[in-house]
Amino acid sequence: MKDTRSRLALPYILYMVVLVVLPLLVICYYAFTGEDGKFTMENFFHFFQNRKAIGTLVYSLVIALFTTAACLLLAYPVAYILARGPFSKAGVLLILFVMPMWINFTLRITALKEVLSLFEGNLAFHPFFNTILCMTYDFLPFMIMPLYNAISKIDEQVLEAAADLGAKPRQIFFRLIVPMSMPGVLSGVSMVFLPAMTNYVVLDMVYNSTFIMGSLIGSYFSAYDWHNGAVISVILLLVFGISAFNSKASKKKSAKREAFKKKLQEKGAV
Repeated sequence: MKDTRSRLALPYILYMVVLVVLPLLVICYYAFTGEDGKFTMENFFHFFQNRKAIGTLVYSLVIALFTTAACLLLAYPVAYILARGPFSKAGVLLILFVMPMWINFTLRITALKEVLSLFEGNLAFHPFFNTILCMTYDFLPFMIMPLYNAISKIDEQVLEAAADLGAKPRQIFFRLIVPMSMPGVLSGVSMVFLPAMTNYVVLDMVYNSTFIMGSLIGSYFSAYDWHNGAVISVILLLVFGISAFNSKASKKKSAKREAFKKKLQEKGAV
């Protein structure tokens, strides 16, 4: 049985090696080598000494933080209502929120751009706000889905026990529901934050600007400067790796918290 499963996994392993591992190795090779092919850290020093590159990185981080925060603030109430609201067909409502993802990305942004033009006239007057609005509109479903899954899996008996012990609805929400839904929060943040740092298409379509990390990478590779382009890719990969590590650590803490609660329930403390 194990041999059969291993054989079934071979196509997936081959796919990952050819389309994921090998390209990453190529990127790492160019990031840590110079024009002569020898190992060097000069590419990283050049990046952190380049004020334009650092400014682009900071601006991209600000865009990603605001977009992620806006998605989280909008998605959490929606996911909570869908998961715990009095709806007999919450799945249908969830599909309605996810349906915009079925439409082409550029068509959605173009339609929203036309709506904003009716209210603002010239989109250049509020470039930062329009960028955050369009990115939030684009990435919101990616935040709703993991939050909905996390909140819908919360054990109803735990909440009922807290209410029987005198906990108020506000206390139940902030002390039980929010901590127990943190895995969904972290998954949603990881799915929104890094793409928001590199999605230069929105900036191009909203006010013809490419001042973001994705466009900087593209400019380097378009100029056949693979070394500097690869350095930025590695830096973004490290940012994603750190966020993924923090997400995994938070999930372990959540699992330990759940195990501790179960022990208390067995002892009659809850």
